[in-house]
Amino acid sequence: MLQSLRARLALWLLLPLAVLVALCGWFAHEHAEDAADYVQDHDLLSSAKILADRLIWEDGDVHASVPPSALSLFMSPARDHVYLSVTDAQGQLLAGQQNFPQPQQLQLSGSDNAQWYDAVWQGQPIRAVITRRAMYDVAGAREITIVVGKTTHSRDNMVQTLWWPTMEYLLWALAVAVLVSATALTLELRPLLRMARQLAARPAKELDFHLDSRQLHQELRPLADTVNQFARTIRAQVARQRQFISDAAHQLRTPLAIQAHTLEQALGQTPAALAELSIAQRLAILQRLQRSNQQLVNVTNQLLTLAQAEAGSTTQAAQWVDLRALCLQCLEAMAPAADQKQIDLGWEEKEETEESEPARNATPAMGTTATTSAPPFSLLTTSRLLPELIANLVDNAIRYTPPQGQVTLGLHAQAGSLLLFVEDNGPGIPAQSRDQVLERFYRLTSDTPGTGLGLAIVQEVAQASGGTLQLADAQQPSPPPFGPGLRISVRFARKAAG
Repeated sequence: MLQSLRARLALWLLLPLAVLVALCGWFAHEHAEDAADYVQDHDLLSSAKILADRLIWEDGDVHASVPPSALSLFMSPARDHVYLSVTDAQGQLLAGQQNFPQPQQLQLSGSDNAQWYDAVWQGQPIRAVITRRAMYDVAGAREITIVVGKTTHSRDNMVQTLWWPTMEYLLWALAVAVLVSATALTLELRPLLRMARQLAARPAKELDFHLDSRQLHQELRPLADTVNQFARTIRAQVARQRQFISDAAHQLRTPLAIQAHTLEQALGQTPAALAELSIAQRLAILQRLQRSNQQLVNVTNQLLTLAQAEAGSTTQAAQWVDLRALCLQCLEAMAPAADQKQIDLGWEEKEETEESEPARNATPAMGTTATTSAPPFSLLTTSRLLPELIANLVDNAIRYTPPQGQVTLGLHAQAGSLLLFVEDNGPGIPAQSRDQVLERFYRLTSDTPGTGLGLAIVQEVAQASGGTLQLADAQQPSPPPFGPGLRISVRFARKAAG
């Protein structure tokens, strides 16, 4: 298989041209043969007519003489041999060669009453013509058969003379086409080779490069634009990675510093001073270490989840996921945290169909089951992080909702989409800050413990699953001391199950 683009383009161009040259050469050879056959047959018939005119009655019999003018028609540089045969109706030879070959089937035709045929005489191929003439006299009438044959050397030379010049022109044209094609392809591919050298000369760590497509052909500009777009994407990804590493280092520094400071304080004391510490003091040290360690674990887990969400799952096969089952599992896992803050953790599901009115079923998350069977809230997706998306939404709502508040996890099956939402009656997020809270490590307040990665993870997983994230005020605001609330929803486009 040819790997060279130049060779492949030349093959596409020159192979059809070579076939065309071969066909033209074949047609030219056929035409030359037809012309040579016509000339040779015309000469043979002319000689036969001259011989017919020289037939005479003499002494009551027919006699034939061969004049020099008949033989002069066959003179050629190829030194062809000419054969004559004149016989009567009884096969008696009147002149020329005895037993000269005649056609197997005699079919005289035309105004000349003649027939041309090919034969072999004395081991040589010949072309011959046969004609008949009736001789009338007082003695009666006799039918005379005249045959004139000639070897084909001059005919073959004529074919070569007529055909070869045309074939030479065609071969020269093919050679010129090969030369012009090779030169043109070399010249026209120089911009592509120059672009390759430009990329090869770029330092390996240099990502800030741009290919100038103005010097390229129109067909090559999309390639340069694609390379430039790819370079911009790589630069953006590298910038995000660097920012991610910087933010992660900043977030990990604080719990690690607390642990190091606590351990230094404890280890800096003498054994006697350590022995004098009360149980409450020792417990306080352990609690500080436990809190910083838990913060370190939380940040690490969130960073790993965010990295998985950013990596995407394009190589994984799409699978059907039951969002309703994932939501109920999340509610069961989050119930202890909600009970600790006396938060009413609820569940709402709704299926809208064309045949019936929307059915609503709102029940507490724990201890109660739905009175009607829920529809299969299935979603076809390649993402495996939908449980993390739901958990971060619910955990965020419980974390920022004040005690005795209300948090509702809902799932609505609508025409062509699934709507997942979490609504609370906490302090909410101001409209001007809703874009910022989706950034990594951004937090509106430091009063509540957290990593600042929850909503960033939600956004990444939603995008990887083909969903759209939206932040809005709660649809059912609560009276003071509760705030305006927050409703975070993710809409997934879906196919019909089955």
